[in-house]
Amino acid sequence: EPGMEVSAASTGGPRQGPENKHEEKVQDPDRGEAETKAEMGNKTWADLAGEMKTFLWNPEERTCLGRTAKSWGLILLFYFIFYTCLAGMFAFCMYVMLLTLSPYTPTYRDRVSPPGVMIRPYLNGFTIAFNVSKPSTWQPYVDSMHHFLAAYDDKVQEEKNIECISGQYFIQGGNESEEKKACQFKRSLLQNCSGIEDPTFGYSKGQPCILLKMNRIIGYRPGAGVPVSVDCKVQKGNQSDLRSVDFYPGNGTFDLMYYPYYGKITHVNYTSPLVAMHFTDVKRNYLVPIQCSLNGKGIVNDINSDRFLGRIIFTLSIGK
Repeated sequence: EPGMEVSAASTGGPRQGPENKHEEKVQDPDRGEAETKAEMGNKTWADLAGEMKTFLWNPEERTCLGRTAKSWGLILLFYFIFYTCLAGMFAFCMYVMLLTLSPYTPTYRDRVSPPGVMIRPYLNGFTIAFNVSKPSTWQPYVDSMHHFLAAYDDKVQEEKNIECISGQYFIQGGNESEEKKACQFKRSLLQNCSGIEDPTFGYSKGQPCILLKMNRIIGYRPGAGVPVSVDCKVQKGNQSDLRSVDFYPGNGTFDLMYYPYYGKITHVNYTSPLVAMHFTDVKRNYLVPIQCSLNGKGIVNDINSDRFLGRIIFTLSIGK
């Protein structure tokens, strides 16, 4: 009967299949993801290499690393323009800054310290140790002295520099770019420490010569009109360990005529004046710490934190 047919349809029997399929999908939502992982897991190294090769160069899309030639060209052009602008800005800033600086004289000299000093020979430190009976121990010091004093040879100084008036500053006027003249400092002024009469500078006799050089400071006039002198003493210990020291030239002073210094650009042939210290009687077979100091107006030599400011400390060890 018609009524019975409707009732039967309403029981849901024919719709059971589709509803079960929907329930299966709800019960297993990760099925598609698992299948994808399985497919990825089945890839071989050859597949991965092929994908990488395609990434590096895709002939179908004509791309390299995922970019076309046009894309690469645009990005390289951008970075070229970007870094060119940066380099141009840096060069312009440097150019403007250099316009404010003089190549001849420092802009600010109000904080320049009094001069420091240095010694020659200087090989591997501030300990000069040798045995008189073993030339191989003192020959390197002798070679270093000859090499350093080559620029002070009398003939070299006579050719390049001029004779000056002793006892007064050699002040040179004119344009700061003009080449300045330099006063002669001949190695013969060092007398027994010149290496002329005694080519071993006293090292073969256990009476070594050591040269003291004041550091260069542009425009500096040491001593305020009075030559700066040098003295030496035992830094720590018995003063009798250092019995005798001779100084050259004269009484161990830096003559005023070598100052002021005008800089390496214009003072081309300038050679720093030297004071030679001839240690003629030092305690043998013993480490003798020696301090040599500058003395004069405006000189600072008592700052413990700086062992080179106005003084220098070194050790002599002379064996028999």
